[in-house]
Amino acid sequence: MKYVKMALFFCLIVACGKEEALKKEVAKIPVQIGVERFDRVFADLTPANLASVKSEFPFLFPARYADSVWLRKAKDTLQLEINREVEKVFPDFSEEKEELTTLLQYIKYYFPEVTAPKVITVTSDVDYHNKVVLSGDLLIISLDTYLGSDHYFYEGIQAYLKSNFTKTQLMPDIATMYAKQLVELPKNRTFLANMVYYGKELYLKSLFLPSYTDAQKIAYAPEKYVWAVANEDEIWRYFIDKQLLYSTKSELSTRFLFPGPFSKFYLQEIDQEAPDRIGQFIGWRIVASYMKNNSVSLRQLLLADAETIFTTSKYKPAR
Repeated sequence: MKYVKMALFFCLIVACGKEEALKKEVAKIPVQIGVERFDRVFADLTPANLASVKSEFPFLFPARYADSVWLRKAKDTLQLEINREVEKVFPDFSEEKEELTTLLQYIKYYFPEVTAPKVITVTSDVDYHNKVVLSGDLLIISLDTYLGSDHYFYEGIQAYLKSNFTKTQLMPDIATMYAKQLVELPKNRTFLANMVYYGKELYLKSLFLPSYTDAQKIAYAPEKYVWAVANEDEIWRYFIDKQLLYSTKSELSTRFLFPGPFSKFYLQEIDQEAPDRIGQFIGWRIVASYMKNNSVSLRQLLLADAETIFTTSKYKPAR
């Protein structure tokens, strides 16, 4: 037992040394990010400056709307309230800018071709379907979707959605958008292919966000992540016993891959405890096992198909 403890201690020291060396290498990568607080610009919109604002941000002013619509919206009582609440939570974006710079440094470490974006913060009437939009070198962040899960703006929104309307989820959401740009959509419709697709995304996020917990990366409450780890073997046996891996039934995405209040095993004792998107969690574990047990690069991972990844991953959840 003494030698086992010494070996584990030695491995921990080596791992910490590697992490520190990586951190120093990443910190050397030059990244310059510009942030435009359009939410504040829009709050100060007037008939006198409307033309110049539209000229600077044309992509935020669809041509189908008359100027009067924008001027009216800028002075709308609900918009004024949104502005006040956003200012309370984001009086200064410097901390987020620093975190975003670090995130981009890690992304560029693994994918040097990725360029730093121009960041524009907006308000969106709590459009939680588009909390973060990444288009080319433009990154648009809807600040009114990160005010805190208990904010009164979110009354009436389902708990599983608003639980992630927090500042701590901002960087994981941005990392997701970059991962989506790097991971190709699955070439077939099997449940396994879709699990591995999400698994690749989450694996990239684990590299991009080393200081975040695994629960934060997959957007689980800590206790939900603990449940997923503790029940991984049972989840996997359920997928195997029900012969789901090569099924192409679209309902499997709704049950196990898409956001929801919980994953749907149709077993009352499990459904009340299981977090949503449990298929994404399993896909992540398969991809992590593949990378651990094969000498392949990230580029090779992204090119590999789901069947290859699965069969060579040696994935076997602990009992």
